[in-house]
Amino acid sequence: MTTVVLTHAACYAHDMGYGHPERPERLRAVVAALEEEGFAGLIWEQAPLALREQVLRVHPRDYFDTLEHLSPSQGTVQIDGDTAMSPGSFEAALRAAGAVCAGVDEVMTGKARNAFCAVRPPGHHAEPAQAMGFCLFNSVAVGAEHARAAHGIERIAVIDFDVHHGNGTQAAFERDAGLMYVSTHQAPLYPGTGRASERGVGNIHNVELPPGAGSREFRQAYEIMLLPALEAFDPELILVSAGFDGHARDPLAQLRLTAQDYAWVTRHLVEVANRRCGGRLVSTLEGGYDLQALADSTAAHVRVLLEG
Repeated sequence: MTTVVLTHAACYAHDMGYGHPERPERLRAVVAALEEEGFAGLIWEQAPLALREQVLRVHPRDYFDTLEHLSPSQGTVQIDGDTAMSPGSFEAALRAAGAVCAGVDEVMTGKARNAFCAVRPPGHHAEPAQAMGFCLFNSVAVGAEHARAAHGIERIAVIDFDVHHGNGTQAAFERDAGLMYVSTHQAPLYPGTGRASERGVGNIHNVELPPGAGSREFRQAYEIMLLPALEAFDPELILVSAGFDGHARDPLAQLRLTAQDYAWVTRHLVEVANRRCGGRLVSTLEGGYDLQALADSTAAHVRVLLEG
C-alpha cells in the first residue's frame, strides 16, 4: 500500500478575483512540490465530483441549491465579505469534497495506506448552511459522513492544524459524540471561535495559540493534550485539515511554525493511525498563502505520509 494524491484541473478554475490570497497559484505550488524527485512513490488520481447526496449529509438542500444557482456564467459573485464564486467554483468545490470521499474509499478498502487531497477551495470554515472564510462546502465533514454511510464506521477524528479555527467543522460535529474535532489555531484571529471552553459533547478539543507562538507551544499542545485525547478516542479513521498558514512566512497570521513542525505533527498522527486504525488517514489541503512556505510545508507533510 502507498499514498494516493487526489487532485483535479478543475480546482484551478476557481478564481475569487485579482489579489485574493486564495488563488490558483497555491495549488500549482503544491502540485509542483509533490512532483519533485523523492515523491516517485505517490499514486496520482483524479478527484471525482462529490455526489449531491454526499454533500447533503452535511449541508441542507436549500444551501446546496442556492450555491448552484448563484454560480455565475462569467465574472464573480460575492458570497460573503471574503468569499466569491467564479464560473468554475461550484465544480471545484464538488471536486474538493469528492476528493476526500474518494480518499476515504481508498483507505477504507485497503487500496492505499493514506491519502492527500491536493484541492481547493478549502472547506473547514463552511458551516452547514453558511459559506464563509474562502470555503463553500466543508470537504472534511462531507468525507467523515461518507465514511459513516459507505463504510459503517462509528468513530472518526478530524485533526485541524490550520492557523484559523475550523468553525464549520466544529459546528457540524459538536452534537455528535462519534465525531471528534481537534484544533490548534491562533487566537485572537478570524473567525473568532475555537475557545478551549467550547467542548461540544466532550468531543471538541481546541487549543488557542497566541500571536508569536512557535514550535514549542505548538508541539506542547499536541504532546500534553491533543494526542492523548486522540488516543483515548480510539478512532477508526483519522482525517486531517492540513492548513499551512501557521508558517512563519504566511501573510495572514502571526504564528512562527516551520515545515519541520508540520512534519513532526504528521509523524505523530501517522503513528496514532498505525496503532489505532490500520494506518487509515486522509488529509486535505486547507490554508497556506505564502507560496514557498506552502510548497515546503506540504512536501514535508506528504513525505511523512509516504514513509508511513
